[in-house]
Amino acid sequence: IAVTYAQNQRALINRVLDFGEIDLSNNASERNMKSFVIGRKNWLFATSPEGAEANAIWMTIVETAKANGLDPRKYIEYLLHEMSQLSVFARDEQVDAYLPWNQQPRSKKQIA
Repeated sequence: IAVTYAQNQRALINRVLDFGEIDLSNNASERNMKSFVIGRKNWLFATSPEGAEANAIWMTIVETAKANGLDPRKYIEYLLHEMSQLSVFARDEQVDAYLPWNQQPRSKKQIA
């Protein structure tokens, strides 16, 4: 049965061999999803759609910081301290400067 399965999957297996950037396993994807699975119980207590949206926003900030090589806690502290100094009507360019992928190397050291 296993040999027949492997023979039937040959075209897909060849894709992996033809393109070296395709990973042989999905371990990295599963590792990244682990925090969402663990958080599932916590989301039961969101008690409202607004609470669930707030949880989603926090998870997005945390995961985006991780993806850009920043320490999430330090990045959030940085955002709370620095963005509180912006005017209420800050321009998009001013706000964009605080996105994790727009951090200058000097700033990344402070928040990494």
